[in-house]
Amino acid sequence: AGQAGLHLSGGVAVRAEDVMIGAIDGTGVVLSGTARLEAVRLRLEGTSGSAIRLRGMARLRLAESVLHRAGRSGLLLEDGAHAAADDTRIDAAGEAGVHVTGSAQADLVDCRITGSAASGLVVRDNGRLVARGCAVVAPSANGLLVTDAARAELTDCRLDRCAYSSVHLAGSATAALADCRVRGGSEHGVHLAGAARAEVSDCRIAGVTMNGVSVTEQAAATLTGVHVEGGDTGVRIASAAGSTVAHCTVDGTARTGLEIAEGGQATLEDNRVVRAGAAGIVVDAKADVRVDGGSVEDCGGCGIVVWTGARPAVTGLRVERPAKNGVFVAQGAGGVFDSCDVLRSGFPALHTGAGADPVFRRCRVRECADAVGGDEGAAAVFEDCALGETAAPLPAGPVASAAQPVPVEQPPEESLEDLLGELDRLVGLDRVKRDVGSLVKLMQTVRRREDAGLPAPPLSRHLVFAGNPGTGKTTVARLYGRLLKALNMLRVGHLVEVDRSDLVGEYVGHTGPKTAAAFTRALGGVLFIDEAYSLVPAAGGTDFGLEAVATLVKLMEDHRDDVVVIAAGYPADMGRFIASNPGLSSRFTRTLLFEDYDAAELVSIVEHQAREHRYELTPAARAELIGLFERMPRDTGFGNGRYARQTFQEMTERQAQRVAELDDPTPGQLVALEVEDLPRVPGVGDPR
Repeated sequence: AGQAGLHLSGGVAVRAEDVMIGAIDGTGVVLSGTARLEAVRLRLEGTSGSAIRLRGMARLRLAESVLHRAGRSGLLLEDGAHAAADDTRIDAAGEAGVHVTGSAQADLVDCRITGSAASGLVVRDNGRLVARGCAVVAPSANGLLVTDAARAELTDCRLDRCAYSSVHLAGSATAALADCRVRGGSEHGVHLAGAARAEVSDCRIAGVTMNGVSVTEQAAATLTGVHVEGGDTGVRIASAAGSTVAHCTVDGTARTGLEIAEGGQATLEDNRVVRAGAAGIVVDAKADVRVDGGSVEDCGGCGIVVWTGARPAVTGLRVERPAKNGVFVAQGAGGVFDSCDVLRSGFPALHTGAGADPVFRRCRVRECADAVGGDEGAAAVFEDCALGETAAPLPAGPVASAAQPVPVEQPPEESLEDLLGELDRLVGLDRVKRDVGSLVKLMQTVRRREDAGLPAPPLSRHLVFAGNPGTGKTTVARLYGRLLKALNMLRVGHLVEVDRSDLVGEYVGHTGPKTAAAFTRALGGVLFIDEAYSLVPAAGGTDFGLEAVATLVKLMEDHRDDVVVIAAGYPADMGRFIASNPGLSSRFTRTLLFEDYDAAELVSIVEHQAREHRYELTPAARAELIGLFERMPRDTGFGNGRYARQTFQEMTERQAQRVAELDDPTPGQLVALEVEDLPRVPGVGDPR
């Protein structure tokens, strides 16, 4: 067919059952005008255009059907068209699974959209989408994308393994999500931008890479009964439009549970934050926040952190077993904390920074390291508060420096000699060790000239690490940061490791802020960009990765004394990265080449792992292991040191199976790794 397998126009009405349309060079089915089609068990396969396209005021009812491998959208609705689909599968669409534009509307029930090359569900313009009991699985972009003035309503739906944010709203779009589940995903669970609005109730978001819910720009969200598990931050509000988070649970995030970013506005009601990796609740500078009830339990940082300039109203919050302070009020911050409880904090329960003037009213502190900590100049006010099991009241009125200052976690001081010794003990890497040693001497001279009042010579500390996977690039980068800290050339010396997915955004205007956020986390230390060449298209052309490169160049100039950037990747590809922007070649003037490990060095890595875990290779096993590594193909999949560590792990597993068969193994048998414990590698042959 040339244009369409089936084209209905005008006012025609058709019912079709058990029809198959395939191999169409064009659109499978086109409805235009006021045409109507009711299709049951329709199968459309292999169209170069959309599987079904509705225009004008066309109407479609679809049931028990399959739309497979459309070249463009699976179901495309335009103008004022309307489609209702029940128990229908849309697989491997070349663009969106379902695309609603104009003022069209789609009603989906028990549908499954899988493997779309773009977003699973897209609603634009003034379109409307209503979905119940549907699943969107593994789209190459968003699970649900709603823009302009469109609206989407999802009930009891599932969004799995989305390549971008599972739900993304922009423009003045609105959405209502109820009883939905988001699982996995490379970015946010729900992301609101522009002036979007969303109501999210009784939904579960688990295992996303970034934030469970992210509200930015002028967007606003109402979250009720939402459960967020894992991810970076549970809920992050960076909009002043006013959001509400009520009766929600955040569990096991890598960083903060609930974060109200600078200038954000939010009301937090009766939420529970459990096992956050950092603070339970963060109120950033100038944020407008009210907290009513709720709890923070077993967080890795402080229960609630209030940064400079913020003055939240916090009532009835319970903080249990924080690793640090229960309440941390930073320098120049304030707020009122009424009827709050802190139990078993690792640091002083209530900490006040210099110039901070919070009011603690009817608060209780129990079983904590100390009740109150404050910096010099702190002016906290305590009214009818109680300390310890005796419920003795704290002094009323301002209290300055009521206890010792709260310990501030700093990296331990490390000597240059110890760090160079640690570098020298790394297996192999002789050329890299010499290069790093030369850099250290050069920087020592620079530091001495500066101390003598002499101008520092032009020196770029940024490096290119060129080498195959598993050759120790990340390990050396981490040591390099610590060496610069020991030389007083970096404030902290920590390592922040990123790749393309951490820097490149999903739409215009997203990449710059995303790159800047990663860069900011690295200030004072080292930003390590793995597979940096992936930011530059191999075939030329334009790409959001080039925007990330341009942003990096500017930030490297703006913060040239406070950060070191290391770009890492395959030797053959790193030249393309450096050549992509003139600013890179002037900043990355030195390349360290990480050579592949030879067989003896790989055995040394295995032996190092064995010593750490109290195993011993027998002489025979060591000899056979060298032979195994010598015969191992060194193709693109070879993992160098990573493969050596995997080999050790497999040997311990095989040894455990072997020893389990012994009735009464001796201590020597429990630690010995024998020839029979060596892995069997396809294509390499039996080591014996």
